[in-house]
Amino acid sequence: MPELKTGDRLKSTVCDGEVMVVSAPSGDIEITCGGAPMASAADAAKTGDVDPGHAVGIVMGKRYIDADETLEVLCVKAGAGGLAIGGHLLLQKDTKQLPKTD
Repeated sequence: MPELKTGDRLKSTVCDGEVMVVSAPSGDIEITCGGAPMASAADAAKTGDVDPGHAVGIVMGKRYIDADETLEVLCVKAGAGGLAIGGHLLLQKDTKQLPKTD
């Protein structure tokens, strides 16, 4: 897969999941969803089934990061597959609480 850029949209080839890149490190990175490589939204076509070891699902509106926090993606369409890089699942980013205003 070519180098990821902010704003790129990727679609799973094994489930309905779609993500948008928020930030990415330089260099070529292959993001997988459900155990299969993701493709650009325009080029994606369903080619198989979700790998049971990667069937953790992704939730629309949630952000996912790698362990080093160098990659961040936003889920724009939920899916049954889990996101991963190099076989390591991405983590769901914690939300920050807003301060109370009384």
